[in-house]
Formats: sequence, C-alpha cells, structure tokens
Amino acid sequence: MKIAGILILASILQLSQPAKDSLVKLVNNGYEDIVFAINPKIPENPKLIENIKKMVADGSTYLLQATENRLYFKSVKILIPSTWTTNSTYSRPKTESYDKADIIIADPFVKGDFPYTLQYGGCGEPGKYIHLTPNFIQNDRVLRIYGPRGRVLVHEWAHLRWGVFDEYNNDIPWYLSKQGKSEATRCPLSLGGLAKIDIDDGLKQTKVDCEIDQTTGLYEDGCEFYPNVDRNVHESIMYGQALEPVHAFCKEDTHNKEAPNEQNRLCNHQSVWDVIMKSPDMKSAPLENTNIPAPTFTLLQYKDRVVTLVLDVSGSMGGSDRINRLYQASEVYIMQIVETGSRVGIVSFSSGATVLSNLVKITNTFDRERLKNLLPKIANGGTNICSGVRQGFEVNKGFDGSTYGTEIVLLTDGEDSGISSCFIDVQNSGAVIHTLALGNQADKALEELASMTGGLKLYSSDKVDANGLIDSFSGIKSSSGDIQAQSIQIESTATTIEPNQCLTGKVTMDNSVGNETFFLVTWNLLNPSIQLTDPSGKIYENAQFVSDAASKSARLAVPGTAQPGDWPYKICNTQSSAQVLGITVNSRAADPNVPPITVEPFLNADTNSFPTPMVVYATVTQGVAPVLGVNVIAYIEAQDGTSTPLPLLDNGAGADIIKNDGIYTRYFTGYKQNGRYNLKVRVENYGKDSKAGIAKSRALYLPGYVENGTLISNPPKPKNTFENQNVGNFSRTSSGGAFVITNVPSGPIPDTYSPSKITDLNAIIEGQIVKLSWTATGDDLDKGNASRYDLRMSLDSKELLVNFENGTVINITSLTPQPSGSVEHFNFTPENLTIKNGTVLYFSLVAIDKANLKSEPSNLARAIMFIPPPPQPKPSPKPSPTTRPGNSAMGVTGTLSIIILTLVTALTGFHI
Repeated sequence: MKIAGILILASILQLSQPAKDSLVKLVNNGYEDIVFAINPKIPENPKLIENIKKMVADGSTYLLQATENRLYFKSVKILIPSTWTTNSTYSRPKTESYDKADIIIADPFVKGDFPYTLQYGGCGEPGKYIHLTPNFIQNDRVLRIYGPRGRVLVHEWAHLRWGVFDEYNNDIPWYLSKQGKSEATRCPLSLGGLAKIDIDDGLKQTKVDCEIDQTTGLYEDGCEFYPNVDRNVHESIMYGQALEPVHAFCKEDTHNKEAPNEQNRLCNHQSVWDVIMKSPDMKSAPLENTNIPAPTFTLLQYKDRVVTLVLDVSGSMGGSDRINRLYQASEVYIMQIVETGSRVGIVSFSSGATVLSNLVKITNTFDRERLKNLLPKIANGGTNICSGVRQGFEVNKGFDGSTYGTEIVLLTDGEDSGISSCFIDVQNSGAVIHTLALGNQADKALEELASMTGGLKLYSSDKVDANGLIDSFSGIKSSSGDIQAQSIQIESTATTIEPNQCLTGKVTMDNSVGNETFFLVTWNLLNPSIQLTDPSGKIYENAQFVSDAASKSARLAVPGTAQPGDWPYKICNTQSSAQVLGITVNSRAADPNVPPITVEPFLNADTNSFPTPMVVYATVTQGVAPVLGVNVIAYIEAQDGTSTPLPLLDNGAGADIIKNDGIYTRYFTGYKQNGRYNLKVRVENYGKDSKAGIAKSRALYLPGYVENGTLISNPPKPKNTFENQNVGNFSRTSSGGAFVITNVPSGPIPDTYSPSKITDLNAIIEGQIVKLSWTATGDDLDKGNASRYDLRMSLDSKELLVNFENGTVINITSLTPQPSGSVEHFNFTPENLTIKNGTVLYFSLVAIDKANLKSEPSNLARAIMFIPPPPQPKPSPKPSPTTRPGNSAMGVTGTLSIIILTLVTALTGFHI
C-alpha cells in the first residue's frame, strides 16, 4: 500500500471565513499568502525548507482532487527565524509573523510528532493554526503512520479552513451498530478491515483476532482497527487520508451518521462535504483546465525587532492623571517588557510630532535607563495622530532604511478628524501598528490602523485602580515565536487602599520562570511601605527597591533566577488619605530548554453589535501542550471602569466545544454601554492536580492496514510518558486586547438570550431503564440556570434531526435544571415501548429559560440495548494465541489465512 500522508500542514490553508489573524486570500481558485513559520529553537536545516515545499506541492494536487477541481495552493511564504544564517535570497517580512502564521513548525513539549490543528470554534468555523514538528517534516518514517505529507496537509487544512472535525474517535474506537455489530468509528461504513489485538506471551507480541466483550457487545479494550486498502472506497480524508485510494470527503450518501465522532456531535450529523460546501471558498466554480501551476514560495527572515513608541502628549493627556500613567506604563515597557536585542525609539505628538529618541539597541540596563529618561512628562497642544505615525515610520527607517516588519506602539486619548489622511501611508508601510486607546474620547477610527497592519487593539479606561495601562503595555511582545525571550506577567493587581491599611497577597513563582524577575510597586500619591518575603524567608523592604518619583513606582530586580515558591507581600498606605496601590510582577523563562507556562486571551471578534454575544477564549499552554484543570477568570472592563468577572471553562459545554483541550471559553453578554471594552485574564493553580496534556484534533495514528490479504503493521504507538504531568502551583495574568460594542439599549437590557445548545448529551440503556447525562446550560447562553427541559425520543434519528417537535415527549418535569456547567443525570423507563435486544433509541434535549426562550436542540444521543448471550459451557483448552478464534471486523473473517507483516519494530528518532 502507498500510504498518503497529509502533514498537518493543512494549516497552510486558511479558514473558510479566514481566521482573524490569517493573511490567506483566495484568488481565482488558488490560496495565496499561506504563512509557514519556523520556531527559532529549530536548528537550521535546508531539508526542512525543501520538504515543506514538496509537501505543499503534493498537497496542492491532492486538494484539487479532493475539492472536485475547485481549489489549490498557489503561493506560500515561509518565515525563517533570525537564528538561521542570513541569505541574500531571503526577503524581509512585512506584517507576517510567527503568531499569525497558518502553520507553525515547532518541537513538541509533550512527546509526540502527531500533526494537529488548534480548533476553538464550532462547526464550520476556522481554526487558529496547524502545528507540525520538524521531525514530522524531515523523517520519512512517519509516512508509514500518517501517510504522505501532502495528504496530511489537506486533512489539517480542512480543520483549519473549513471547520470540520475528525471522523475517528480515539476515546470511543468502537460502537454498536443498529444490527448489533461492533463497528470501528469511521467514515465511510463501507471501509472494511480487521479487528486485531496484540497478545504478549512473554517472548514476543502476536496479533490475534479481537474478542467481543460479552458485557458490552464491543470489541475488548486494546482492540485496533486495520482498514482495508480498497480500490473501490475513496473516502474519507477526515478518517484515513493515509490509505492510497482515499482522495475524497464523505458526502451525504456515504456519511456514517451512527459513528460517535466529533464531526457528528458538533456538526449535527452533517457530512464533512456538506459542511465544506457551505464555505464561501466553495463558491469557486470548478476549473475546466486542471493543469494548475506549481505553488510559488517566498522565503522571509526576521531581523532585529524595531519598535517606536508614538505617544500622545496633547492637552487632554493632562487630565485624569493620563500623562503620569503614560509615563509609568511606558517606563514598565522599556525597563521590563521589551526584549533584549530590540531597537526602540520614542516619538511624542500633539499638534505636531517630535523625535525624543532615535533607535537605541537594548543590550543592558543602561540602555533601558537612557530611554526611560527621555519619556515625556508634560502635556499640551492639539492632536495630530498622523504626524506621530509618520514620524514613527521615519524613526523606524533608522535601522536599515525600511519600515517593513517594524512596529509602532501608538497611544492616544484624543479625537483627530484627519486620521484617515495617513491610511494609504500606513497600508504601504509594511509596518505593524499596535493601537492603545486611553479613556473614552480616543478616536473611533484608531483601531483601523491596527486592522490594516495586523497590530494589537488595546484599551485602558481612566480607572486608575485597574492597572489597565500597564497590562496593555505588558501584552505588546515580540511576535518572533521565541517564548523564552518574552516577558511573562505573573501578577498584576491594583486597588484603592484606605489610610493605614495594606494590600496583601502572595506571588507564586513556578519552576518554568524566574529569570529577569521584577517586582514593581506602584502608587498614585506617595510611596507606601513595602515588605516582600522570598520562599527562603529573606525579607525585602523599601531600601532594597529602587524608587522612581516620576513614575510613582519602586522596582526590585531579583538577581539570578528567582526562587520557586510563594513570595508573600504587604504594601501599606502610610498616608492620611486613600490612594491606589498596585503590584506587577514580570519574569522570563528559567530554562532555555523548558518553555514557560503561558496564557493567550483572545476574542471571536473585535467589533460587535448588541445583542450578538462575544466569545472569550484563553489558551493555557506550556510550549504547545495544553494545561488542564486550572482556574481561569476573564475580567471585562467597560468604558465607565466597571469590571465584570467571567470564569472561563474547558468543559466541552456552552461556548467551549471540546473538553480538556486547554482552551478555556465562555460567552459574554454583560454589555453595560456602547464603546470600548478591555479584556484581561487571570490564570492560577493552587493545590489542584492540574496537568499538561496533549492536543486534540490530531491526525489519526494508523496502526497498520490490510492489502491483498496481508496485514501490514506499523510500530505500536508509544506510550506518552509526559502526558498529564502535574504543572504545580502558578499564576499568570495577560491582556486580551479590546473590542467595541454598538447598539446597546440606553434603558433596561431586554432578555434576548436563549440557553446555549447542549452538545454532550449521552444515553445508555440498562435493562428497561434509559440513563441520560449532559452538562447543564444556562438561562442566558451559558450563564445562570435554565428553567426547564424538553426531552424528546425517537426510533428514527432523522426524525429528531429534521424536526425536534416530532419526537416523543418524555416527562422530565421532575428535574430542576442545575447551574450552568453542572453535570445533569436523568433516568426513566419508556412507556408503551418494550426495549429488547438490538433496540436503538435516539434522544435530543432543549433547554428553556424563564422568558420561554429555547435553546437549539442538543446533539443527538444514541443508545442501543445489548443483552449478553447466555453463558457458554466452559471451553476446551484455549488455542494458542496465533489461532485464537476472534471476530474480525467488516467483512473479513477471522478464519482467513492472513500474512502479518510488521514494517518496523522501532522508529529511531521518531516520536509519535
């Protein structure tokens, strides 16, 4: 067999509705500007580039076939890290960056070379990126497992671009069919194969036929499915792209609606092809001439980071203590946040613009001090945003004469009717502009500059006890992918403290951070008394902190690597009036070979209109490994300074589509007014058994296949020795940017939100009793409690899918809905229905709130009655393992003489 392996490169393709940060365009049936980014920790190897090119070229042809001559890969950009040797053929990136790449090439932190796509949205929604390891791209032995890389690329591209899901299920590999037969979870059902299990006799492992578990009717635990290489079966790419005859997606006529996979659960049992055909991409008419051009490749290489602070010093900045807060937050950015090796400039603007500092390369603390001392402290004049932007471009040109790939951090609090006059200059600059709106009057068009260039959109209200401005600056980090070099915010809090009262708490330093650790204490009147204790008991007081009257802050730089453990603090207001006291702690990775735990908050959109809900996300990872079981709270601040806490969940319910994938999610509907809102996320783990896991939506590990009666076996899947390793105590805070809401009513907010859809309804039959379980939804989407449930049952799955109201009503009034996120259980005995062996029942559930608003019908739950056969007489002595009678699957009997060929027993240097 020729295994066709589709590298997770699928990431190359972008999403149906392009992902928020993706630069991919679809032009005349061809995907252009697909971005691959190589992590800076990857050693230089020309083979990596060549294999990426070959993968894309092979994938382009396969994609054209899979989409029935509609789509192909036209152009790709590959971002080369600055750690690689410079080359005259490499161009300079513009707005392309590692953190916006469609496909990232990086080593795994958790052992494993499986390709995967980070999917956070529902059915039909694009993913965030595709992750491939360098070993996957360079080691041809992986082709035996996943198939040709071009095919894997298309498999992952379907996840990324079109929002479809896998048709296998590693957690539920077998299910009972209507006929009472144990079937492999797959699509299509016509794909036959063998059910085999490894038997170890102490000397060697032998593959034998699986046995049926007489209590479940399913094959025994550890049984694996070996699909046939069937020239008459061409589906499905979302199941077995590695099988050489497979070149199509399952359609309506071949879709396996019974299979308990994510595609059925999340896409309402629609076929993959039906979902793909709803994508705007598929409006492209099939090509008449299928002789498509080979993909073109542009190699781009990072240079030094170049960033200029463009700071508003107009008269309005003199109000609400803004100019002092600007100085304080900019000082933090220069002294603690911006990476060593960066080149930093400063421009101030009001009616015109002034260069306060040309580019200075940050090599030591003296360079940072030199820049800090040039920060503006006085506000006067009008507001001319474009003058500041243009002057910032000129400063950035001081590096090599170009603005390509450089950055501007633009902070303003004012309106400027002429801001559109520099839109063309901005579009042509090839620079990235991060915008920071301060206060309620910042120009409404400000964010357009960020949208044009792929920059961050940040906002801080005038509320001084929220640390908003410092948090925003702390979120402006290098986009090169070098996490070890980035500053990580461990703690950030501020509050109003009455006279003779104290701000107390503790900061937990975990083992993954500790280098270049700063404890920063801030105030808005006069300096407080400070006491900080390290884990060994050493006490640091005001004398050990370096105080700066201009920025109203005191900083402690911890020498070497900060001790892991708890650092209690006590900051007391010794003044006669209340004042705002705050503490911010930043650190960097402790070990260049161990990635730090990080949190990345983001939103489904940066503009929205009432009553459409926002979806708030936070990915918590160590390297690319998801961190599971931690507490995540989002704080959403409106323009009036009021903040709404919103716990985010990774429970596979409500807005969260997949449980335990490290993406914590929640709907936000607490709109208070029109305007900008700021997002901040806090993550902590204290005393909980939180784990680092492995990614979901990963390519199928193919144990082997059957071709012409020969079972060809791949090496066994290695056990993951790292998965579920405890991450210990830690805390993180991070800014998630800003969003703008319009059309919020001025009066009372009407109840417009129905309960969110239940997506994890599960059903089993025990005797004559049906047992159901699901995660409770809320009153308003996933908030609060629903008022009641409407449960329906049918013997016909299509009936419930097409028309929920046609199902048989099940009396569920005895169950009072629990708070959203709780696990619900309901048992009942069907009336007027005799459950017998082989009976299949389907269920769907609707939640109803106090305003009688109804959720969408839940996922379809399926339950089948299996009655174990009567006990058989004790058999005669059991045959040897090689002749153990079993039940092979899907049309190939266990009595056939089968040749078992193991391709490899070990793959040196290959990690699954």
